[in-house]
Amino acid sequence: MDIFDNQKPLTFNFREELDTHIISPNGFREYDFRWLYPDEINKKGLEIFGFSLGKYISQKKGEGSSIVVGHDYRSYSSEVKYHVAKGLITSGLNVIDIGLALSPMVYYAQHYLKTDSLAMITASHNENGWTGIKCGIEKSLTFGPDEVKEIKGIVDNSNDFKAEENGNYEFRASVREIYLEYLKSNQTTNRKIKVVIACGNGTAGAFAPELLRSLGCEVVELHCDLDFNFPNYNPNPEDLIMLNDLSKNVKENDADVGFAFDGDGDRLGVVDDKGNEIFSDKIGLMLAEYLSEKHANSKFVIDVKSTGLFFNNEILKKNNCTVDMWKTGHSHIKRRVHEINALCGFEKSGHFFISKPLGLGFDDGLRSASMMIEYLDHHKDRSMSELYSKLNTSYQSPTMAPFCKDEEKYAVVDEITEKIIQDQKNKTKVSDCEIVETNTVNGIRFSLSNGSWGLIRASSNKPSLVIVIESLVSNEEVEMIFKYINTLLDETGQVGEFDQKL
Repeated sequence: MDIFDNQKPLTFNFREELDTHIISPNGFREYDFRWLYPDEINKKGLEIFGFSLGKYISQKKGEGSSIVVGHDYRSYSSEVKYHVAKGLITSGLNVIDIGLALSPMVYYAQHYLKTDSLAMITASHNENGWTGIKCGIEKSLTFGPDEVKEIKGIVDNSNDFKAEENGNYEFRASVREIYLEYLKSNQTTNRKIKVVIACGNGTAGAFAPELLRSLGCEVVELHCDLDFNFPNYNPNPEDLIMLNDLSKNVKENDADVGFAFDGDGDRLGVVDDKGNEIFSDKIGLMLAEYLSEKHANSKFVIDVKSTGLFFNNEILKKNNCTVDMWKTGHSHIKRRVHEINALCGFEKSGHFFISKPLGLGFDDGLRSASMMIEYLDHHKDRSMSELYSKLNTSYQSPTMAPFCKDEEKYAVVDEITEKIIQDQKNKTKVSDCEIVETNTVNGIRFSLSNGSWGLIRASSNKPSLVIVIESLVSNEEVEMIFKYINTLLDETGQVGEFDQKL
């Protein structure tokens, strides 16, 4: 593809004098780093961040350590990468640049190139204006809260930063082809599968169609041309606007399935042949059932936003598989999968974590898509909608994100948590049911006596809360649970408009 053929190595100017740095403390999030660029972090701020990241890596892995870096297709991402890499070089690191990439391609490259660390320049599905960096040292894992805190401490003490050529820089142009070959592996498809691929004009458009065609699929491309203005919608497979567009095109093209990818290609959304949007936690459950037949006694990790149908699932019980619920966030779930030696982890947002022998443990939307093709191929003549209909019925809200300031959101969740726990003690009824259980591993997930539940947590990467609801009874009950939650939000006086509602 021309976009890859025309990539060139970076050329650094270490004599360049930059203005006073800007680095907002709000950019140091739970497990990665995200700012509005250049308002919350400017060029010199990026160089100080890169230098501080490099110092942290050197402390952990030794002087002269190596790091692989890549960037997504946003108009300013290559500029952001330039200044982060300049800081990394100043710290003494050896930087290997693989150019335009998906986040999972960078994760894979750390294995392939055997580097000590990684940094991916991406704001994923965030709106234009945002930039971010996903970082890690341990292979297939990314930083958590402790590492973020340590790096911030180094940043806060690096005001005397001056760019210097202390490390090395190398550009590798061939990793994309090697990564796609890894994804394809020995997979073959006997069934002719027609798939609509929606990329929202994000970076996955330069990867996903080629992979799916190599697996033998007939591919219909939907907004797969790269356009950093995102002229149709943000590439976010949790947003109904993207899923509704994919649904429309699946039906118009009489396709077997539709796949939606986010901006940096580490998440997957799915629409069935009838145009039904299947939330990713239920796709995870379908895959878990399928995989449990081949891999009995396995463990699966899900996040607190995921469907309660994972529990007491007959197929998983028959195959002696267990389910562990953990904190939302790709870094948290990756690490949990690694810690308990789980086969897979599934997040409602569409992050799927595929461990050995099926994958390398990180979240990869393209690998998830290839597994879905294998799943459909295995079930021969049965349609995606038929397979989906075999799950027990539940009624789910979309993932909703009302605005809440970064500096206030965690305190707001704590306040709401206390109120819900008090309502549980007082036997307050929600939709004619009492609250019988609360889980506070990540925000608060409260369960009703009929198995329905609601979740309120703080977003890990944006100034907002996250609200998710599931009813085992009806959509009307979802609305009643939402009314209860919305009243709690209004009472705080600190929560704003929703990005989407029921």
